[in-house]
Amino acid sequence: MDCSSCNYSLGTISSCSVKRITFPTKLEFRRIFFQKKSEFLKPRVCPGLSLLDSLQHISNFNFKVLPKSKVSAWKIPYSYSRGIRSDYPQNADFPQYYSKKEKKPFPIPIVQLRRAARERMKKSKGQPRRPAPPPKNGLLVKSMIPIAHNVFNARITLINNLKKLLQVVTVHACGFCNEIHVGPVGHPFKSCRGPNANFRKGLHEWTKATLEDIFLPVEAYHLYDRLGKRISHHERYSIPRIPAVVELCIQAGVDLPEYPAKRRRKPIILISKSEFIDADESELPDPEPELPLIPLLTEIPDSDAEAPSDEEDIAWLADQTLQAWEQMRQGAKRLMKMYPVRVCGYCPEVHIGGSGHKAQNCGAFKHQQRNGQHGWQRAVLDDLIPPRYVWHVPDINGPPLQRELRNFYGQAPAIVEICIQAGAAIPDQYKSTMRMDVGIPFDIKEAEMVV
Repeated sequence: MDCSSCNYSLGTISSCSVKRITFPTKLEFRRIFFQKKSEFLKPRVCPGLSLLDSLQHISNFNFKVLPKSKVSAWKIPYSYSRGIRSDYPQNADFPQYYSKKEKKPFPIPIVQLRRAARERMKKSKGQPRRPAPPPKNGLLVKSMIPIAHNVFNARITLINNLKKLLQVVTVHACGFCNEIHVGPVGHPFKSCRGPNANFRKGLHEWTKATLEDIFLPVEAYHLYDRLGKRISHHERYSIPRIPAVVELCIQAGVDLPEYPAKRRRKPIILISKSEFIDADESELPDPEPELPLIPLLTEIPDSDAEAPSDEEDIAWLADQTLQAWEQMRQGAKRLMKMYPVRVCGYCPEVHIGGSGHKAQNCGAFKHQQRNGQHGWQRAVLDDLIPPRYVWHVPDINGPPLQRELRNFYGQAPAIVEICIQAGAAIPDQYKSTMRMDVGIPFDIKEAEMVV
């Protein structure tokens, strides 16, 4: 095919001195580089061609699409590429919903764990065995003791403040499923998975929510000796169960008189991989009672929880609640790196310790095949402190959420949403899932016009 206006042959590359574009087969990030600025700003387009032929002729400009791995090796004079750096993404997907018939994925794949174990065995081969560091040798990690006290106090502060904020902010809970909503009116989305949801067409029946609906009470067995024998099935009722975060703080150094814990002052003596004996501490002087580094707080009763009447005091209380939530999560995440936490891959059972208990009380999907035993694996922070995600209400005083505009709304943890509606500032790490940069149409007609 020839061009009559410019006397160029589109089939001959040498006559027009152009190079065709080779697009990648997969959707990946690419950078476009141009040889000259004039060729990009003023491309040569033949005026005598039709619209379809012009589009084919435009694709023959002199530029290249290079892979990201080969950008540094090419020396090209001009690069039209810009990058925006941010610690948090602009928009992120909602947390994935796992069915009760599926097993939780491992935080680290087993293949990588086995590969890392083989590498450690190769490096340690022929070298003297090093003594186990704390807390594996039975001693406490001294640097983690103040963190454990801060996490314990942050949890108490969070509970006390939530009791006050619940008198100001309205929180609804479904009477058939475990979904909650923060706002003056419950959301209209058909997402109920409770009993007889088909007869109600997935609609929720909203009731007043309690503190346990917002801050889930994840419990675990209290261990007097965290290095002792595993809890058997017959001991499941004789050992007390306490909140998992409290048990983690106790094992990290918090002393509670109602839940005593064994504190060693000398490292244990290993006999084999699974057997050890305690060192003789009779020669050591009697330990002196030490005052706690940080005074421990206590929960207030529900009758004494009174919310402030001033809007500024409510906003200050919301800020303190949000700070306690972040302090508890960040501190618990640091404690979990030193003190192991296990979770069942089939049910939400949590155990604080190196190996899970032997109680056969798992009632998840196909528990008969496992004889009720838990499938223990390494826990993540959301297993220990699960955030209850709720729909974000952009404007409390505005119109309620519309069912047709569901794709435009964002989500946030229930505690964060309560604090935001009470007047606290929105943290940056939650703006991605809340979709703060997404414009919400007024009605369904405007939503159909969105490209």
